Amino acid sequence: MILFRHLFLIALFSFSFNSFSQTVYPKITGYFGIMHPIATFSSEQTTVNFRDYYAVGFPTGINIWKSQKIGFSFEVVPNIRVQGDSDKVTNLLFHPGVLVALGNGYTFAGRAAFESSGRYGITPVLNKTVIKSDNCSYFVAVPLPVRFGNDHPASFTVGFQFGIAF
Repeated sequence: MILFRHLFLIALFSFSFNSFSQTVYPKITGYFGIMHPIATFSSEQTTVNFRDYYAVGFPTGINIWKSQKIGFSFEVVPNIRVQGDSDKVTNLLFHPGVLVALGNGYTFAGRAAFESSGRYGITPVLNKTVIKSDNCSYFVAVPLPVRFGNDHPASFTVGFQFGIAF
């Protein structure tokens, strides 16, 4: 009987959660992705991911859409680097920004960037929803981070990201 009550409450909660899907604004969505920096350019050097090391980030965030066209996003990105026999979290990125819906599944995100490594900057991102269902959307994105600070030269990175939004 107790098991039945628990299952009933879980089913009721799941139904209630799904029946409150937002169609009015503000609208809140969440997402998770995997970001691969492809190449980073600075006045000192050009580094390419997948050659001497492997770097990957896991952007996780919440979007608050004020209207169908404009919103706010807050993202946190832990970054991991694997080189030889060593792997570690190298950085935690705080990434607030503005969202602009461009139509046809495209979105522009203009983000400020604050890294635990001491670097800061901006990250323009072009995002495209490639598969949309009732429960989630799958997306691809091209982030273009520009970073300054921490006694390093300014750098520009080209990345590739994919993920799921719900």
